[in-house]
Amino acid sequence: MAKVIGSYLIARTLKEEGVEKLFYLMGGPNFDIVMACQDLGIEAIDFRHEQAAAFAAHAYARVSGKPGVVTAASGPGTLNLLTGVYTAAVDCAPMVILGGAGPVHEIGRDAFQEIDQVGVMQPIVKYWHRPTMAARYPEIVSTAYRQAMSGRPGPVYIDCGADVLYEEIEEDDAIRPTRFTKRSRPAAESYAVKEAVEMLAAAERPVIIAGGGAFFSGAASELERLVDLTSTPFYTAPMSRGLVPEDHPVSFQGARSTAMREADLIFVVGTRLNWMLQYGRRFAADAKVIQIDIEASEIGHNRNIDLGIVGDARTVLAQINTEVEANGSSFAGRLESPWVSHLREDNDRCAKQSAPLLNSDQTPIHPLRLCKEIRDFLDRDAILSVDGNEILHFGRQSLPTYVPGHRLNSGVTGTMGVGLPYGIGAQIAKPDKQVLVLHGDGSMGLNAMEIDTCVRFNLPVVTVISNNAGWTARTPDHRKPGRELGFTNFDGMARELGAYGERVEDPNEIRPALERAFGSGKPAVINVIVEPTAAGVSRAWGGSRME
Repeated sequence: MAKVIGSYLIARTLKEEGVEKLFYLMGGPNFDIVMACQDLGIEAIDFRHEQAAAFAAHAYARVSGKPGVVTAASGPGTLNLLTGVYTAAVDCAPMVILGGAGPVHEIGRDAFQEIDQVGVMQPIVKYWHRPTMAARYPEIVSTAYRQAMSGRPGPVYIDCGADVLYEEIEEDDAIRPTRFTKRSRPAAESYAVKEAVEMLAAAERPVIIAGGGAFFSGAASELERLVDLTSTPFYTAPMSRGLVPEDHPVSFQGARSTAMREADLIFVVGTRLNWMLQYGRRFAADAKVIQIDIEASEIGHNRNIDLGIVGDARTVLAQINTEVEANGSSFAGRLESPWVSHLREDNDRCAKQSAPLLNSDQTPIHPLRLCKEIRDFLDRDAILSVDGNEILHFGRQSLPTYVPGHRLNSGVTGTMGVGLPYGIGAQIAKPDKQVLVLHGDGSMGLNAMEIDTCVRFNLPVVTVISNNAGWTARTPDHRKPGRELGFTNFDGMARELGAYGERVEDPNEIRPALERAFGSGKPAVINVIVEPTAAGVSRAWGGSRME
């Protein structure tokens, strides 16, 4: 019989689970996890900062629908993963985190880099374990992988003590993991399906709102089918744009506020009534609400729900679609209803208001003109990652998405620095797709050294920086300590690191620069100088409007 160490058993189990990519930054005691993964055919991508590795693993999960796997060294290395684990936890994205740790048998002795990593991670992960014997690694890693994907997805954590990683055992003595061959998905009761369709048919001003639960359950096609069958206007959570193509006849992105405010029925599919929806108060007080979620505790959280359905989004939507098709006459003529016409008119009004800035030839360049050039250039199935403050808001208004999983941004957490790492994770997940990162200059500075990661792994991610010389828009009559950064020379930095770099100050040069950047076949940075006073519009945390 062959003798193996714990690190090998971790790698072997990951391979058996179908893992193809490992995100990491080198260090002890996880060297051998990485090397064993490489030996078994798992590609290992190392980053310049653990935070970026975790962000990239999150994006990989978002784009591929499979767990992102990340590992880091003990102490500071594993703690540096924390922000990325937090963004994945709030986004309910599956991740497997392998944290290097000091020897288990020395816990409490002030060992090198000793800190209670389990205690730090525990509040934000679905499952955790601190193995004390190498023989259990296959069982625990497999369980963690299953936990990351089951029910409502999320990150899981395994604390990998050095002594357990290097413990040598007979391979046949390792505990074999148990797995399921097939599994069913929780469905809705027939009465709930019928009632949901009756409520939808009776509504005069219905709206569908969908989120990550619809994406991770693979419900995009069923969601689009429901929209087609009922001609119901739809909206998604920021990270879930593209679940239904945003050029659909009932897609009215510019009328979002009107739709939420005036709807008489809100059909919520796999998304939470969090601060982005003003805890459900963004809807009229007398609006009826149907909520589908695989997590029972989300039903009725923050707002009274008229019909709550605990179930898998894809399964339940398929049931509802079957019922709708059996009662199709109830939805006849909905496409030209007064409600749809009203939202179409509001959307057109919004587009007309934005047109002058979208087509502006001003210098410095207005961010909406930059967004228009990007919109007109990108492939329909391009993956877009947006990170920043002003540019995030301008991009939300003007940049559509047509494919599930192909839109990434700061999301519910508003975390800065995610843009480029998200772009890297997306490019690794789908190497044949066009990947563009639209960054603010402030947020770019947080993980700008990951340009080097792109160069080392020949990842042709194109990063476009909306450079307004600082954090947020400049407002001369308001005090903003730390706002001013100057027009950072990110294009020069890119060239020094071996990427393509170009500075753009003329709006008519944006498209040619995009063509040159993507045509180079290299990682690229286009540093676009934009108007420092151009301010986007967002929502305050409490839900009130702010400029």
